[in-house]
Amino acid sequence: MKTFELSGEVRENLGKKATKAVRVSENIPCVLYGGKENVHFTVSASAVRKLIYTPEVYVVELTIGKNKTKAIMKELQFHAVTDKVQHIDFLEIDEKKPVVVELPVKLTGLAEGVKAGGKLSLEMRKLKVKGIYTNIPESITVDVTNVGLGKSIQVGKLALKDLEILNSKMSVVAQVKLTRAARGAAANAQS
Repeated sequence: MKTFELSGEVRENLGKKATKAVRVSENIPCVLYGGKENVHFTVSASAVRKLIYTPEVYVVELTIGKNKTKAIMKELQFHAVTDKVQHIDFLEIDEKKPVVVELPVKLTGLAEGVKAGGKLSLEMRKLKVKGIYTNIPESITVDVTNVGLGKSIQVGKLALKDLEILNSKMSVVAQVKLTRAARGAAANAQS
């Protein structure tokens, strides 16, 4: 996984008034969970833009005051109307505790069904996996070369080294859908 460096300031005042003042000053209130105690801090909105608006998953090198730690971004809250980030939750990580993250899915290969006139469809853009953060890749690559017309790849058929996939085993990751042209070609071949 890629790393992202982020620094924040410890929040002394908690509550609605203090939080509103933080947001007015173009900062985002954050909480770091998973350590000995929860840490409330703020980061600037511009500092986290590249961390939030990307499909990639990062290990965040978090500096809060004088303390340094590694964390992952666990949850984001957006304003209902303006879509501004309202709050970020981070989870402290170490090499002993497994973490749960959503990884982007990338397809490789030219499916047999596409060669026969079908259309390849990526049904799940992200998969939820559990494992030690040092074993987590940047993305999950799925080879679709052997997928025929009307066939699919399900989560249960995927195997990742040192990782557990938490999605339902029957969920479809990618499939080759029949197109009108492919159905017509199949009907002409039978008659």
